[in-house]
Amino acid sequence: MRTFRHDDPGFAAALQSLNRRATPAPHVAEAVAAIIAEVRATGDAALWALNERFGGPAHSPGASLRVTADEFTAAARAIDARTQHAMAASHENIRAFALKGLRHDWHLHNRQGVQVGERFDPFPRVGVYVPGGTAPLVSTALMTVTLAAAARVPEIVVTTPADAHGHVAPALLCALELAGATEVYKVGGAQAIAALAYGTESIAPVVKIFGPGNAYVIEAKRQVFGPVSIDQLPGPSEILVLADKTGRPEWIAADLLAQAEHGANSVIGLVTDHAPLLDAVRAALDAQLAQLHRQAQLGPVLEKDTFFCLVENLDAAIALANDFAPEHLSVCTADPDAVAARVHTAGAIFLGGWSPVAGGDFLAGPSHTLPTGGAGKGFAGLTVDQFQRRTSLIRFDENSLRQSVSTIQAFSALEGLDAHGRSATIRFD
Repeated sequence: MRTFRHDDPGFAAALQSLNRRATPAPHVAEAVAAIIAEVRATGDAALWALNERFGGPAHSPGASLRVTADEFTAAARAIDARTQHAMAASHENIRAFALKGLRHDWHLHNRQGVQVGERFDPFPRVGVYVPGGTAPLVSTALMTVTLAAAARVPEIVVTTPADAHGHVAPALLCALELAGATEVYKVGGAQAIAALAYGTESIAPVVKIFGPGNAYVIEAKRQVFGPVSIDQLPGPSEILVLADKTGRPEWIAADLLAQAEHGANSVIGLVTDHAPLLDAVRAALDAQLAQLHRQAQLGPVLEKDTFFCLVENLDAAIALANDFAPEHLSVCTADPDAVAARVHTAGAIFLGGWSPVAGGDFLAGPSHTLPTGGAGKGFAGLTVDQFQRRTSLIRFDENSLRQSVSTIQAFSALEGLDAHGRSATIRFD
């Protein structure tokens, strides 16, 4: 854990070092390139071999990479009512939020009378990667697949890793079915991204790939961009708490620990203009840490990727937040709305002390797939319109083209493209 004043000479470099994760390590890029090449060369055989190599199931006679109807049925029987109700509540909110964000067709007539507009169609086939492992991300399944279904994507393909016995967590399968997945495959890692991008004997290629993952998954998304589209390159979790003297130390500490338990280079930070709050939050972190289970994940984050910063005033805190561009920004001040109105780079902003980030992670409605590593300066979080393809529509008639032809000729002459001008004037010969 590091504590700075915002004017410390080394603070800017330290802050930049915590945003480094947008660039892959060379050994990760090389390993991913080899995996993609293997999948492209041998298809399903590579998927089975790579699954086994990285702790998944080995191929056996009659085994399928695709989750069967019987497996979905068994999963539904295995989860309790409390889990079912929680998933249903989350799904309802996510879907309602997504439906509000759908883009709709529109048109207008420009000054020359030309009808112009846009049409929004769902992508025909998308892929969604859902992490598994020690903490199967049921909420991520809901917060990606539900958006695709709300956009009416007809084919929603999910890849997620299975354990060595070929099992996927029952709650995850139930969430995928509830959200609207049409195909689910037991494939994880960079090989899953390669299969979605290029296809194998079992998995037909998709048009666009969504979802978070580890460094290898994200690097695979980067490398297949071009043949397919991708949503973004989300990295380790981040939270920045911006607080004044009204901030509750125990609540702030709890929010920080909630994101730190993701482990693996997650970044947690506190910026405040009230010096006593730093010591109070530090004490609350120590007290709460001892009560938590994921010590192996929490310890390294608290040691290496946690920073506290004391600033002179809220203006400096806001400037720091905009520079850092956190995935999650928790605003714990006397007037959170006034502060939030001046922050334009955060993935999601949580207003006031009563708004835990976990509420957004699991239930509120906006997707928790958000930009990290400083990408919030240019990218937004996952939204339903990213599952829609926009097409421009242009309709001239004789009168509107007559009103436009002189301008078309002027541009044709200006750019030395006489065939462009002729394609318009020929219609009046």
